[in-house]
Amino acid sequence: MESISNKQREIYQRLGYHEDLLPKEADKKTWKGINYFTLWMGSVHNVPNYVAVGGFFILGLSTLSIMAAIILSAFIIAFVMVMNGVAGSKYGIPFAMILRASYGVRGALFPGILRGCVAAIMWFGLQCYAGSLAFLILIGKLWPQFLTLGGDFNLLGIGLPGLIAFLIFWAVNVAIGLGGGSILNKFTAILNPCIYVVFGGMAIWAISIAGLDNIIAYVPANAITTNNGGFMFLVVINAVVAVWAAPAVSASDFTQNASSFRQQAWGQTLGLVVGYLLFAVASVSILAGASIHYGVDTWNVLDIVQKWDSIFASVFAVLVILMTTISTNATGNIIPAGYQIAAIAPKKLTYKNGVVIASIISLIICPWKLMENQESIYLFLDVIGGILGPVIGVMMAHYFIVMRSEIDLDTLYIEPGNYKYYDNGFNSVAFIVTLFAVLLSLGGKFIEILEPLSRVSWFVGVISAFCLYALLKSRTVVNRQEYT
Repeated sequence: MESISNKQREIYQRLGYHEDLLPKEADKKTWKGINYFTLWMGSVHNVPNYVAVGGFFILGLSTLSIMAAIILSAFIIAFVMVMNGVAGSKYGIPFAMILRASYGVRGALFPGILRGCVAAIMWFGLQCYAGSLAFLILIGKLWPQFLTLGGDFNLLGIGLPGLIAFLIFWAVNVAIGLGGGSILNKFTAILNPCIYVVFGGMAIWAISIAGLDNIIAYVPANAITTNNGGFMFLVVINAVVAVWAAPAVSASDFTQNASSFRQQAWGQTLGLVVGYLLFAVASVSILAGASIHYGVDTWNVLDIVQKWDSIFASVFAVLVILMTTISTNATGNIIPAGYQIAAIAPKKLTYKNGVVIASIISLIICPWKLMENQESIYLFLDVIGGILGPVIGVMMAHYFIVMRSEIDLDTLYIEPGNYKYYDNGFNSVAFIVTLFAVLLSLGGKFIEILEPLSRVSWFVGVISAFCLYALLKSRTVVNRQEYT
């Protein structure tokens, strides 16, 4: 684990870099394995993930195959999160600065803004709105008259009860984001025991009412009949892993706080593997069991808890689901957005400024309007995932293969306007490789012969970018001090 001298830190500060972007001092790198374990446990169990599992049933796979695919995905996710977080734990710097090493000081702005601003802010707003719908259900159960407030009031397509629920839930998410990693860790420490109680209890309930044998044998009526089960198994793995494309790119935003590589490695691995193990069993059991019990295919856990007779059980379950949504939103969206916006103007903006700016933009885009057209949302997310996969490949190839795990921080923390590294601050090879990998992974949406590749786009993007970048860069003479 590297540390910089006080003189280096003073130089970087004089150049205008705020404390949020500077390498973490040793006494501030306090996160242990348990912190990472609790961090990711709360991010696995959320409504979109459960809905996705419902979609897996339609592919015609057995319940055991779906469980196995989800569990295998956890190991892949953990590997990428740990390895792309190595530089963060070693040097104590956030994603926005590490991205400069592979794409150049100016070149890093495009993938950085795409991940930390466009994708994160849009998805932050969507998650806030989706969570507010659950919050509205909760309020309606406890205070039915609330749902009639405002009469015919309508603001750009949202009524007064929905607007109030959205603003309250949005404010809670912003508060967690402003608190950063330290508040998030305390939040997830409270959340995780509740996750075991709610989702473990729901799984036991589903098995008891439907029977384990029936759940294992369950196949929805509209399931696709396929002879290519092996490929569909890979499609499921790709779908689960692709959800983590954005967090995996910016893993260093969290590993910068690690007390050591070993701590972040075992913490992230156990957190994701144990979390997904519970999720695999719980999600499949709950959705299949509820579908059998109620006689209709049910893919949304909120639809299930609404049908329960016990008000206390329904309210507690919805509260935990809301908490998991907040955890996911903080780790995957608002925290990365805060760091990236701060990196755009390091002399003027701090991490908290970035969080506030991102939060305000998430209101302006009116996420409830965006959710009126689901096809455009999923197309947007597919494109973002298809682009960020290659970025992960380039970042890992540059750090491990080209630079051999060594970064000269002076090449990252340079005076604004001084772009002597790479070609005017751009690593053209990184951009060419990224573009090629993006076309390869997303080309199937437009070129029929490439359609199978687009169904496993994340794997295609990461692997092709990693191999091509390593090949092209290995053929050039690289000066590790100048990144030329």
